[in-house]
Amino acid sequence: MPTLLYLNGFKFFFYANDHPPAHVHVLKGERWAKIELVTLSVNYSTFKNQELRQCLGIIKSNQSEFLERWNAWFQR
Repeated sequence: MPTLLYLNGFKFFFYANDHPPAHVHVLKGERWAKIELVTLSVNYSTFKNQELRQCLGIIKSNQSEFLERWNAWFQR
């Protein structure tokens, strides 16, 4: 499970055998989300609205790096 970033209690990662489209899983405590990297669409989330906004802001700030690492891992 490649971890992309730990920040503000959030863990951003994807699974080694994940599938397209490029997306990231996010954990913080007992809450989690699955968010597409290109569109920033939220596929699923148990975060409170404020946490989700914070999470999306972090992904947006690191979007290029996360996509590069996804593509390098899956050789796309």
